[in-house]
Parts: sequence; structure tokens; C-alpha cells
Amino acid sequence: MKYFSIAELTASQTATRRRIDNTPDEEAIDNLSLLLRHVLDPLRIALGPVFISSGYRSPRLNRAIGGARNSQHVVGQAADLTISGHDVATVARFIRNNLPHDQVISEFGQWVHVSYNEAGNRTQALTAVKRGRKTVYLQGIA
Repeated sequence: MKYFSIAELTASQTATRRRIDNTPDEEAIDNLSLLLRHVLDPLRIALGPVFISSGYRSPRLNRAIGGARNSQHVVGQAADLTISGHDVATVARFIRNNLPHDQVISEFGQWVHVSYNEAGNRTQALTAVKRGRKTVYLQGIA
């Protein structure tokens, strides 16, 4: 964990504002450490400073923001990020082509969701778009 701390991946303005405890358990801390070691630190080395907009989310925080019930954020396996000077699709393609990952999703052209699962990475590359009010996941990085 050269460039990031667990604290960065657990910080949440929503949790602070709503007084929600966002403290990860040991399993989530272990998963966050793996995500940092295998994906986030190497990404920082390759492309420059990474801004994490969402990392670990306690179950209560995940519900509060309307996150998916099976979100990998809840178990510390995922982060949403951007990198200044690089568009979202470029970052997503870099991760897809160069780093171990479970999922990499270009989300709405606004941020990249990346996850890492030591038990077995699916290596999915997706693009999330809105169709009306529904989020649709397309295969590949658009």
C-alpha cells in the first residue's frame, strides 16, 4: 500500500453527514488491502494520481446511497475512481488490459468502478449506461 491508505477507502461524506458508521470489519480490510496492492497502487504508478470517490461502504451506508444489494463495495473489494488527465474509457481500458480485476466498469462516462476478488476474478469489462431510468450494462468498454 504505497500510495493509498485504508482510511482513504473508507472515507464518506454521506456517512459523516448522516452519522453512519463506515468502519470495515477484518475481512473488508483484507479485501481493501488486496485491491490496493493488485490494482490501485499499480494504477497510480502507471497513470498518475487516482481520486477515489467511493471505496468501502458499510451495509447501512450502501442502503443509504441506493447501492446494489450485492455490491462488492460492502465487502471491500471495489472502488470508484477517476484520474485527472485521462478519460474514463481510457482508464477502464488500461485496467482491462494491464491489471488483474474482477470487474472494470466505465460508469456513465463519469467514473470507473473496479473490483478485485482474490477467490477468483471474472475479468469482466462493462459499460454502464442509462436507458430511461434503468441502468444497463453493456459488454466491453465503450
